[in-house]
Amino acid sequence: MLRQLRIENFALIDRLELDFHAGLNLLTGETGSGKSIVVEAVGLLLGDKGSAEVIRSGAERARLTAVFAPESKDANRWSELLARLAEAGIDAARADELIIQRDIIAPAGNGASASALRSRIFINNQSATAALLRQLAPALAEIHGQNEQQELFLASAQLDLLDRFGALASGNDALRAQVREHFNAWKQLRRDWESLRNDQQEWLRQMDLWKFQRREIDTAELNSERDHDLDQRLEDEKRVLAHAERIRARLAAAYDLLYDAAQSSISTVASAERQISEAAAYDTALGGVSESLLSAKAQVEDAALTIRDRLSNLDASPERIEEVETRLAALDRLKRKYGPTLTDVMKYGDDVGQRLALAENGESRIEELEGQVKQAAADYKKSATALSAARRKAAKELQRSVERELGELAMGGTRFEARLTTGAAETEWRSTGMDQVEFLLSPNAGEPLAALEKIASGGEVSRVMLALETVIASQPISSATDRKSPKPAARNGGAKQLVAHSGTARSAEAAPRHTLIFDEVDSGIGGRAAETVGRKLRALGEQRQVLCVTHLPQIASFAHHHYRVEKIEQDGRTVTRVEPLDAAGRREELARMLGGTQITPALLKHAGQLLKTNAE
Repeated sequence: MLRQLRIENFALIDRLELDFHAGLNLLTGETGSGKSIVVEAVGLLLGDKGSAEVIRSGAERARLTAVFAPESKDANRWSELLARLAEAGIDAARADELIIQRDIIAPAGNGASASALRSRIFINNQSATAALLRQLAPALAEIHGQNEQQELFLASAQLDLLDRFGALASGNDALRAQVREHFNAWKQLRRDWESLRNDQQEWLRQMDLWKFQRREIDTAELNSERDHDLDQRLEDEKRVLAHAERIRARLAAAYDLLYDAAQSSISTVASAERQISEAAAYDTALGGVSESLLSAKAQVEDAALTIRDRLSNLDASPERIEEVETRLAALDRLKRKYGPTLTDVMKYGDDVGQRLALAENGESRIEELEGQVKQAAADYKKSATALSAARRKAAKELQRSVERELGELAMGGTRFEARLTTGAAETEWRSTGMDQVEFLLSPNAGEPLAALEKIASGGEVSRVMLALETVIASQPISSATDRKSPKPAARNGGAKQLVAHSGTARSAEAAPRHTLIFDEVDSGIGGRAAETVGRKLRALGEQRQVLCVTHLPQIASFAHHHYRVEKIEQDGRTVTRVEPLDAAGRREELARMLGGTQITPALLKHAGQLLKTNAE
């Protein structure tokens, strides 16, 4: 719901702040007073392109700000909107409102081109793009008016409208969910199957190479647990073998000095220890020295034995040197080919082994997946065919209902058709089913049906949209207490009685609750038709927020909230003002709309009667 709109230095508006409410919000005023400026400002906040002409003369920039808030019945959709913002990197600090600001900055210098126009956009005080605004727009508001980019013209929007109606009239929302589930399952299985087939072809081309690589790595007989540093150990051994004679000579000399010589270190330490032990019999302070010498003797003995063992195990044979060098050369070749380390080599070997196993078992897996794909396709086609049948039934009912509504909206004789085309080819399958829908219209008797965007005027499109929304909104709802908007007068019958056709109870999630904005819904109508339009707009306002610009008092009399737009002169300049009206103000404004500038007691009385009849 659009809760607040702030406009600065935009067209004829210098500064304006408007609070909107649930229900039907109507803007009225003299021709040229600037009523459509408000609609244009909302359009820019929804991502429309801006131009320098919208900046008020003498100002450097125009600033537009809108505050949107969720309705109680729309909590789930609001959560989806916040999730979409989070995906775009926008933090919704306050979950109860969304603040959109757009600054339109004039080009610098007199010679600057229109393309130099700059626009800065912020969502909850965080920088955003016009593209993101356009993505969010369908969840926030929808504008119907002259020269607007109508969402109603989009094939996807038309299909959604048909399904919204069908969900209420026939309960096909469960079918659509089933179709989406089956489509996603089929698409994923088909993707896996095609990927495996492509992989299998590549595997067949690579199998000989992989087998060679696997044999080459296996020949090295590497063990992942013990051989991750085998190359380093072999390098250490090679260095020892290369200097074996020098090492042997040094070890033999050390062993002789420590153990074998007549005056070896161990015999000297033993002799010293005996001398200290005899002295300690008379001087107890020497006991610790004796123990230290005994410990030193044991350490010298251990070192000597270690040297002796190393001497006996030292292998200096040329055969061992050649064996180590051959082994190192083989490992170096593997590292150059398959990884900088032996760990990488062994990992590559494991990967190749897995590819070979997959390649060898690929045919059976491909056949298994192919069967699953065929079954998933059959499931999808079955559910999509059922959905198509439900849609065709709903399309006929929608056609009858919309034509009846259009007849009441001064478009009697207009033919409307929701033409469904079903594609059986897999290339035409979608998560929404196999169908495409196109709304066709013939507003003049004897003329052929044609697409909306090719034949309908702005006012006619607005009334078609009003008819569609009325048909959908007029389905019975589960509880009147579930609404926050003002209740309609008893004579109006409310949303429940606008359309006589039967339907199931409407759930809170049956239709999106974005704000509807109508700028030319009263184009070319008057009298009883205008009263019908007003009644339908009010009833639609019972279900969702509606903003409407109108010139007709019959429509204005149905407003839940009424705003007067007027131009005044202030400090020598023309400015547009928008004022919310109380009961007296509404009566006066309706009298002006009924009779022009001369407001007589009779006009005031007539206006009061309209308000009493239609708005209370």
